[in-house]
Amino acid sequence: MKIIVANWKMGPSSEKEAVANAKSSDKKGVIIAPPFVFLPAIKKVVKRAKLAVQNISPEAQGSYTGEISPAMLKNFGVKYAIVGHSERRALGETNEIVNKKLKTALKSHITPIVCVGESHRDHQMKYLHFMKRQIIETFKNLAPKDFSKIIIAYEPIWAIGKNAEREATPEESEEMAIFIKKVLNDHFGSGSVKNLRILYGGSVDEKNAKAFLTCGGVQGLLVGRASLDPKKFVEIVKITEIRR
Repeated sequence: MKIIVANWKMGPSSEKEAVANAKSSDKKGVIIAPPFVFLPAIKKVVKRAKLAVQNISPEAQGSYTGEISPAMLKNFGVKYAIVGHSERRALGETNEIVNKKLKTALKSHITPIVCVGESHRDHQMKYLHFMKRQIIETFKNLAPKDFSKIIIAYEPIWAIGKNAEREATPEESEEMAIFIKKVLNDHFGSGSVKNLRILYGGSVDEKNAKAFLTCGGVQGLLVGRASLDPKKFVEIVKITEIRR
């Protein structure tokens, strides 16, 4: 089954709008990642979609002001956690911090959706060396069996947001999906890629979703801004359902 993750980021602005968006997105295979404050209300209305958070503490418990523990999240039915998103990495999250967060999620039986991706591409293909190091450090000390409990989201940072250099192509997504699997296979063993799920997450919308699902070498999508537009997101979900 294809997976589609709705990353609402810091939106919407009201609980009423959040609940309405959740109801329209309540489909099998959909994972909704709202801001923390909307989790209680959304939990009451979704029946088929699963809940995720946009971040998770690297610590299971303790004196960590401003953090929210995995145990608290499970009380709201949270099954997934986005880890290492490019916007979090831009705030200073290192590969080591992301590694600790995903391990904390696994120990708490929360599936981490781990984001990886390069900030730019160069003709000398140095970005592959960057990606290799990021992957190895992000998943350091994991056993091959752990990867069946992990979802990887590839986000080409250079193709995201208002400063995007250009749109990424499905062919580039497929290339990186193959590369990610090769690095994992080489460093963590063949068992690490046997049941691995990879998503594409670079400015996905209703216009390019079909192409990435068909030719991008991925098992689903991580949708950002478009997930806050009910009409656009419903169209993406319909495309995803057709591709299953």
